[in-house]
Amino acid sequence: MRSARPTRDALSDLGTRAVPYIPLALFAGLGAVLAYLWKWPCRFGGAWTDGTLQFTNFCYTDIYPLWWNEKLNEGRIPYFDHPVEYPVGIGGIMEFFRRIVTSMSEPGTAFYDLTVILMAACLIVGVLLMATLAGPTRRWDALWYALAPALILTAYINWDLAANALALGALLAWARRRQWLAGILLGLAIATKFYPLMFLGPLFLLTLRTGRWKPFLKTVGGTVGIWIAVNVPIMLSAFTGWKRFYVFSQERAADWGSIWYFFNQKQWPILGDPDRLDTLGVLSLGVFCLAIAVLALTAPTRPRLMQLCFLVLAAFMLTNKVWSPQYVLWLIPFAVLARPNWKPIVLWQIAECWYFFAIWLYLVAQQPGNEELGISSDTYFTAVWGRAITILIMMAFVVRDVLRPEHDVIRRAGVDDQAGGVFDGAPDRFRLALS
Repeated sequence: MRSARPTRDALSDLGTRAVPYIPLALFAGLGAVLAYLWKWPCRFGGAWTDGTLQFTNFCYTDIYPLWWNEKLNEGRIPYFDHPVEYPVGIGGIMEFFRRIVTSMSEPGTAFYDLTVILMAACLIVGVLLMATLAGPTRRWDALWYALAPALILTAYINWDLAANALALGALLAWARRRQWLAGILLGLAIATKFYPLMFLGPLFLLTLRTGRWKPFLKTVGGTVGIWIAVNVPIMLSAFTGWKRFYVFSQERAADWGSIWYFFNQKQWPILGDPDRLDTLGVLSLGVFCLAIAVLALTAPTRPRLMQLCFLVLAAFMLTNKVWSPQYVLWLIPFAVLARPNWKPIVLWQIAECWYFFAIWLYLVAQQPGNEELGISSDTYFTAVWGRAITILIMMAFVVRDVLRPEHDVIRRAGVDDQAGGVFDGAPDRFRLALS
């Protein structure tokens, strides 16, 4: 009996620590329900089968039509029987739910519903992970992720919330100094959506500055190992289907939402040249990353990990040749963890919401006979530039906080780097001097 006491005490302590997170989980659940209700006119009104109503009701999703577009309705296995334009993590989710819903009366709708349940769970997990990363004094900052207006509008367009949960889990594992686990989760995140690959850059820069190489190499090893483990079997067995995502990403032209699409449609010299798009995208991202590297290695005080993660992710989105509405989900947690100041976040959320409505009205106007239902390209491009400019504004504030840490609300509370793991409190081993 006496030996069981520490176990009960440990469970009691765990329960006590979990209590503050219960309201956050409930708020995240509320956000998930509101996101589902936003799609209600399409889910129950049949608008998904109408090329106009799904746009004028602002309830479009990729998930429902992909049941047919990816030939899941024909029983085809992703990659093996039909090439899929998504990484293997998403292909695995597709196949898992395909097997469940095949015998149901309305498999396409059931496929959407089950996917939404999974994404809702990922949102709740992601909010709790973000709250833990923020620390006990800032855990309520995670409400921005749970109930952000742009999240409610875009949550169930695609499978992005799954990658978010994995990426946030990886960074929490890093914060808890469990580097192998961090690498495994990061590798799974990259195998689901490509953007978490960008987080290796901040880890490398802070490793270079602090000299903490062993933890970084463990994480890289775990990332590479698990990515190979989940990709190589598909690659070897169904190479043509597996490579579709990478070929599609390379061949894709400037698409909706990106600033390159604006330059292309306006036929700007050089910037609007479709033959130079890939080169311009890589070069512009490279310039951003070089500037972030210089900032990280020259700043008087070592930047926080979340600050650099936000900057590189924002740079990736700004320079990408496609910028879908749901990409806002990637950035919300990191924007808040980098700088939890409500004014620029609200401004950005307004811009993102305007873009969400603008893209569907713009697509309606592209349909013959529906011009009066939509908006002009010039009006649409105000939304494209609106969210790009608001993100640049947030980036500028984060850079200011890095250069002048007294403006960083996190460090003003006496914290060095809550989510930094081995970087937290670490002295500099290497720092560049510009003069």
